[in-house]
Amino acid sequence: MTTILIVEDDRLLLEGLAYTLEKEQYEVLAAGSYREGAAYLQSHRIRIAILDIRLPDGSGTELCREIRRSSGTPVIFLTANDTEPEIVAGFDLGADDYISKPFSMEVLLRRVKAVLRRTEDDEAGMERHFIYKDLKIDYGKMTVWKNDEELRLTTTEYRLLEALAQNSGQVMTREMLLDRLWDQSGNFVDENTLSVNIKRLRDKLEDDPKNCRYIKTVFGIGYTWGDG
Repeated sequence: MTTILIVEDDRLLLEGLAYTLEKEQYEVLAAGSYREGAAYLQSHRIRIAILDIRLPDGSGTELCREIRRSSGTPVIFLTANDTEPEIVAGFDLGADDYISKPFSMEVLLRRVKAVLRRTEDDEAGMERHFIYKDLKIDYGKMTVWKNDEELRLTTTEYRLLEALAQNSGQVMTREMLLDRLWDQSGNFVDENTLSVNIKRLRDKLEDDPKNCRYIKTVFGIGYTWGDG
């Protein structure tokens, strides 16, 4: 199911947006503040983000910056101030579309579907799946399956898995992985956090964590994917 994050401090509008999108069979994460939105970014894999520009405890533009630090997730801005400088600034940050308030739910729905179609077309020519043994990674949907059962990974676990799988056959040093795990607040993930996430990922992937088939340790250097 496509997961959509909405960050909007107008509670009635937020509820209306969530209702409209859920009727279309989207999974909706509804946040009323910057803090809530940032927490969802950390804990979920988002397919598209709809962000209000002005929030009581921050801004949608800063959330967009956080998204762009780690992914190309599409972003649609909502704003009551449709001045040209603000719109241009939003696109410069990497926004995919801009919707000025007030707007109809039908217009928003059409915009969401259009952005999703564009991004799916962009990905069509790319390798979207990685299959190894009984594991399958869908890069487009950011989902991971083992023995036809979806694994529930955190954002950090998924990013770590993706980095290793995309560099299969190469040794990824701990420094390289730390760079890939640059967190949403702009701070480096520390060595302990990396070790904890490697362990958690192994617990979810491996049948026997003492005999790893997927993530192999290269002692004193880092990790590599697969058992060769």
